[in-house]
Amino acid sequence: MGLVNKSLIRKFVDLNVSDEVERELEKKTEELLKNAETRAKENGRRTIFARDL
Repeated sequence: MGLVNKSLIRKFVDLNVSDEVERELEKKTEELLKNAETRAKENGRRTIFARDL
């Protein structure tokens, strides 16, 4: 999907970053957003707020 960018990860940390890190962060981010979407829908909203995360 492209939510996580390896070059931006590198700017945040001082170490090298493997491709596996990018893939795992992508999975975690997708999971976090899906859970937030479910929570917002359960509360009758069409907008995800920070509290849904």
